[in-house]
Amino acid sequence: MQDIPFIFWLIPLASVTALFMAWHFFSRMMQEEEGTARMCEIAGYVRRGAMAYLKQQYRVVLIVFIVLATIFAVMAYGFHVQNPWVPFAFLTGGFFSGLAGFFGMKTATYASGRTANAARQGLDKGLKIAFRSGAVMGLVVVGLGLLDIAVWFLVLHAFYKGAQGALITVTTTMLTFGMGASTQALFARVGGGIYTKAADVGADLVGKVEADIPEDDPRNPATIADNVGDNVGDVAGMGADLYESYCGSILSTAALGATAFAASSGGMQLKAVIAPMLIAAVGVFLSLAGIFMVRTKDGASMRDLLRSLGLGTNTSAVLIAVATFVILYLLGLDNWLGISFSVLVGLAAGVIIGQSTEYYTSQSYTPTKNIAGASQTGAATVIIKGIGIGMISTCIPVVTISVAIMLSYLCANRFDLSMSAHSIQSGLYGIGIAAVGMLSTLGITLATDAYGPIADNAGGNAEMSGLGEEVRKRTDALDALGNTTAATGKGFAIGSAALTALALLASYIEEVKIAMVRAVDHGQQFLDSMGTVFDPHSATVADFMEFFQVNLMNPKVLVGMFIGSMVAFLFCGLTMGAVGRAAGKMVEEVRLQFHTIKGILEGNATPDYGRCVAISTRSAQHEMIIPSLLAIVIPVIVGCVIGVAGVLGLLAGGLATGFSLAVFMANSGGAWDNAKKMVEEGAFGGKGSECHKATVVGDTVGDPFKDTSGPSLNILIKLMSMVSIVMAGLTVALS
Repeated sequence: MQDIPFIFWLIPLASVTALFMAWHFFSRMMQEEEGTARMCEIAGYVRRGAMAYLKQQYRVVLIVFIVLATIFAVMAYGFHVQNPWVPFAFLTGGFFSGLAGFFGMKTATYASGRTANAARQGLDKGLKIAFRSGAVMGLVVVGLGLLDIAVWFLVLHAFYKGAQGALITVTTTMLTFGMGASTQALFARVGGGIYTKAADVGADLVGKVEADIPEDDPRNPATIADNVGDNVGDVAGMGADLYESYCGSILSTAALGATAFAASSGGMQLKAVIAPMLIAAVGVFLSLAGIFMVRTKDGASMRDLLRSLGLGTNTSAVLIAVATFVILYLLGLDNWLGISFSVLVGLAAGVIIGQSTEYYTSQSYTPTKNIAGASQTGAATVIIKGIGIGMISTCIPVVTISVAIMLSYLCANRFDLSMSAHSIQSGLYGIGIAAVGMLSTLGITLATDAYGPIADNAGGNAEMSGLGEEVRKRTDALDALGNTTAATGKGFAIGSAALTALALLASYIEEVKIAMVRAVDHGQQFLDSMGTVFDPHSATVADFMEFFQVNLMNPKVLVGMFIGSMVAFLFCGLTMGAVGRAAGKMVEEVRLQFHTIKGILEGNATPDYGRCVAISTRSAQHEMIIPSLLAIVIPVIVGCVIGVAGVLGLLAGGLATGFSLAVFMANSGGAWDNAKKMVEEGAFGGKGSECHKATVVGDTVGDPFKDTSGPSLNILIKLMSMVSIVMAGLTVALS
């Protein structure tokens, strides 16, 4: 194995730069005034509640991690069906994923009050504080992700140096820390989503609809829990989610590159392995350039605000597109031009999916306006219209991803349609690097997403602190922008998950090969359907497909596909039911306080916010266990019962169904939310009208769609792939 080239050190440099700039933005934000004593008090409530929840969640997740790491250790050291590095890689992946979520959420809880205070001075200052605080989340994710990848690569490179097939072993071993990141991300997303939506639904149904009081009114006992939930779900959860996507895309592409260029000379294999890492590293610097470009003016419209964010994100995307051609050319990678176009395809797909999501969820466009208009005939038509628009909205993302898969595959293999072993492996590398391209500017794209809950909490702080109408108008504008960016971020996360999961699906075959080689080296033999001994050492992807009979005529594949599709719906059903049960408890608590604490509705008594926070915390911790464990248990069971062919069917079915279902749920929920905002701004009778109440019901239905079940699906499809990769040794042993 070749020595590491000097250009590799750009990767840890980018990591350190990202973490330094995250610290810089955090420090600058902390220097701003938090506002009046009342504003500080409210921000303190939210901060304490969020940290208390996160500590409790990490205790639960720690138990799961210890159990799983012990199982992996027994498999590795007791039965030799697992790579011995897996238990350690698994733990580091989970640790860094949780750390990214923690830093992002800590920043958000300090930033919301300061954003509200800045909005007293002007819209531009409020936008800058909220956005650059959101950038802390984006930069921490890419910084920690690249740091984890760089350190593991250096350690494993030194350990396996000189071994046969060293780079393939190194990259497939690194893939396994993605399971730790995925597991942590799923618990964070599911638990945070249940927490935030239980509080949100309870606050809206009893506060807005029954008691007819405004959103974020301090008289509502659930309002602090609602604000806490925005942070634990949409900041900590989203950060852990995209950390896992970011690392998964880079690692799976590196593994595919090690395989595709294994027979190449001149160090081409090593160049293919570090290429996705270098693209991500350069993306860090270009994301920073885009972050500094985001600014606006007082009195800006929603289109102006969207244009301001779009300037930063689109400039970063254009710059990374140009930089990719330079990086791959200087690296001297074989077919650098075609692979660069694969990256370009991924970037373009991300932009198209983002624009499509904005169109279907922003109140500036026809679909959301139509949902708001449907409120004139009641809540039922609002719900029907929102479901219909959500279903229609799946078309553009699905077609975009399909075209991106084909184009990135063909660009990377020089449009070779022969389906030879080299052609397939090169094409799969192209799909993987397209996912890296889509996520290369994650530093700024995640900033636009994390900005949303900060702006939402700023609006809540302004309302509860009794700030003036002009300030509330500015925070409402920032909040409405946040709803659209959050929906766009979810669409982006789902799109990147689809490409990443497909790359992981291809990496699964390589992990199966390594498991079979390990078994053969320990004296086991594999016989094909004709009774001939199968040698995995020199087998190609096509050989493995034939050996395991992975085709649509094999009932194992079909059964796996059906189970994969079912898992997506089962998972959504369980998480929706969890939100419903938790929200029911919250509704009862809010009603109880309105009846038993005299003077709440008159503003003469203080609600017991702590009881509502406690209900959301207990419910989230209890309800997140079963859905999260499903994603881990089902691939293991399928692998043990129907083998490799069944697992490939499971992953394909889960990917296709999960992607479409996630887009539908995220877009429906985002459109319902912004339709409500549109009415609150004065359309169709404004706040307190019958139309407003109808859109509140629609938004309440959409809450678990867009913030619990929908965004959790993209982790589900990647986690099932990661679990399958990590458990490939067991699956092969039982097969």
